[in-house]
Amino acid sequence: MAMQKFDGAVPDVVVIGGGPAGSTVAALLADKGYDVVLLERAHHPRFHIGESLLPMNMPLFDRLGVRKEVEAIGITKHGGEFVSPWHDHTSLFLFREAMDKSFPYAVHVRRSEFDELLFRHAAARGARTFEGHKVLHVDMDAGKGTPDNRALVKVRADDGAESEWRPRFVIDASGRDTLLSNQFDAKLRNRKHASAAIFGHFANARRTPGRYEGNVTLFWFDHGWFWFIPLRDGTTSVGAVASPAYFKQRKGDLTSFLMETIALAPKLADRLKDATLLEGATTTGNYAYDSKFCRGDRFAMIGDAFAFVDPMFSSGVYLAMNSAFESATAVDHWLKGETKLAEQAFRRFEKVMRHGPKMFSWFIFRITSPAIRKIFMYPRNMWRMQEALISILAGDLFRGTPIWPRLMGFKAIYYASCITIMPQAFKTWAWRRKNLKESLAASGLGAPKDAVYEKG
Repeated sequence: MAMQKFDGAVPDVVVIGGGPAGSTVAALLADKGYDVVLLERAHHPRFHIGESLLPMNMPLFDRLGVRKEVEAIGITKHGGEFVSPWHDHTSLFLFREAMDKSFPYAVHVRRSEFDELLFRHAAARGARTFEGHKVLHVDMDAGKGTPDNRALVKVRADDGAESEWRPRFVIDASGRDTLLSNQFDAKLRNRKHASAAIFGHFANARRTPGRYEGNVTLFWFDHGWFWFIPLRDGTTSVGAVASPAYFKQRKGDLTSFLMETIALAPKLADRLKDATLLEGATTTGNYAYDSKFCRGDRFAMIGDAFAFVDPMFSSGVYLAMNSAFESATAVDHWLKGETKLAEQAFRRFEKVMRHGPKMFSWFIFRITSPAIRKIFMYPRNMWRMQEALISILAGDLFRGTPIWPRLMGFKAIYYASCITIMPQAFKTWAWRRKNLKESLAASGLGAPKDAVYEKG
């Protein structure tokens, strides 16, 4: 690591948010010798949902130098299982059966442990890290007319003390707070997809026996789907994702509502019949969104600060960390004054930021349709389409793996299947459209409001 010379409140880069995206980009840039300030409004360890990672996370951990540490706190995930109340069998997808066999597993982690590990790693790499520091406002024009045109970042600490930073570049990794996107009025909520989740952690849940104990399991039910994620400490994360209209039916407390919802998926309820819910249930909105742009003059948005999609395929951490790597390359060129290389890198960054959520969203928006359920429950590897599908589920979207012709074939089969089951598909579409309209109307603005965590 190059020697760093800190100059008080005028760092090279301010990174807003100490989650996976922010900690990763801070570590990468600090390792190159830049003065990086990483600001996290909470204190690690702090709770966060999203425990399941993808196989393509593993090479990122290698590049970051934390793979051994991450595997030490995780449980191996060889693939995913799909369980349907309308079918009498389980459909198993193994990552070793992807087109590229080099990435046969991922891990599940406690996000409190994982996020802290990455945050401390950024500090070890040389970033100046601050916890309990909330960014209030970013003024990108504060330095207009000055030679280095630095931004102004205003911060308030837990004790009320306020401070100002004058970085050359700002990276927004604030997650679903979407600080810059909100400030620039650039946030675009996806009106085609709105959902909410209710979840908790259980002790003594019955897992898949043997080698595949750590597999993630998806259970469909009438109103949406459940995740079932085993963790290393013996607990299991279980959550339901459904339309906000379904959640409006709740009459009692959150914990009772979670258990009532689990009862709607008998095969999941059987796995939890001897389990104990730890603490209370938690709920959050999962409204999909992106932004009009992901970068501008002296700033970039990465991870959920730019876009968020439903957690169906555990893509969140991978897309966040991958965006951190892409942005770090571009920002490095920019800080060096390599204008042409920086512009090329930022264009690739923009392409990656759009492409990842778009790829996962196509499946996510259709996952409750009868046609998709049929394909997932009766997979076929015709023209290697199943291998391509598993590659996508593994996160292999950016390396040139030849999945695209197979994906087009998969989509053709999907649309053909929709025609054969048109009455059932239309009924499902109408039901979802009705729920979405109710959700939008309930917001009072014609679009879903951002939800906050609610503990019960």
